[in-house]
Amino acid sequence: MLKFRILEQHLTPLSAVDDASVGLRVLESAFMSKIENLNGASGSVGVISKVLRILEALQGSSSGLGLKAICDQTGINKSTAHRFLKHLERERYLLRTEAGAYLIGPRLSQLSARGNQEATLQAVARPILWELWKSTHETVNLGVLDQGTVLYLDVMESPHEFRLSSRVGTRRSVHVTALGKALVAFLPKETRQAILDSISFQAATPKTIGNLVQFRQELERICQQGYAVDDEEAVQGARCVSAPILNSNGAPVAAVSVSGPVTRVTPSLVNALAGAVTSAARAISAAMGFSQPESKPNLKRTKKLVLARN
Repeated sequence: MLKFRILEQHLTPLSAVDDASVGLRVLESAFMSKIENLNGASGSVGVISKVLRILEALQGSSSGLGLKAICDQTGINKSTAHRFLKHLERERYLLRTEAGAYLIGPRLSQLSARGNQEATLQAVARPILWELWKSTHETVNLGVLDQGTVLYLDVMESPHEFRLSSRVGTRRSVHVTALGKALVAFLPKETRQAILDSISFQAATPKTIGNLVQFRQELERICQQGYAVDDEEAVQGARCVSAPILNSNGAPVAAVSVSGPVTRVTPSLVNALAGAVTSAARAISAAMGFSQPESKPNLKRTKKLVLARN
């Protein structure tokens, strides 16, 4: 659950996501022209076979695989595997984490019917979330809509002793959190209605939105300004600002937020934080390979986003 607490900084990795299958015919068609350049047209069939073995090994691992593990699982020699991996990484079909593990990348996730998109999202978002964390010194969250609730995929806790804290894997109702409101506001009409019909509007604090009429008004405001605010609605004494990560069709795939105590995240700083989270959300969207719509909100920028440290 969300709460204030005093503890050592702790970043929990994303829990394993379900394995997913990749359509081999789709991949073969997508890679044929690229692979022929690696080894010549005459050897393209053998090359494709090896590349698909690598992709199948990676698709079966939610946390990614290093070069040695890939070679062990596929039987491909190290130099050949390394050559293929570097090419696929350069073309953004694969993603290499800071730890050196390879994951299915954003370009390949879009070709796949069911890629490990949450793992890819977290890996792509992590460096951008880190920059947001450094600029604000408050807790940064990454969440998705799952089974009608907000699911926290990644959390970077504030370095302050007094801070807002949540755990990876936590679920919260969409109407009490800035993450949830940002996600629901930009859903297609039919999908949004299904979510709205499922909300019980239980109050977490005296400021929690209490009915559907109020929530619809809030969602309309979020659509107009491009970001959402939780003003002590989930936890008393806490304020949170969130923006959606949109795909090429303008639908949300996730949301990013910054949260902290109201003594530091003051009303006067909301606009600056909205600009920061919106920029981060757009950067993540671009890194995932989604085309970017024109900028909507006209948000004020401050020279320095780092909040009060007392």
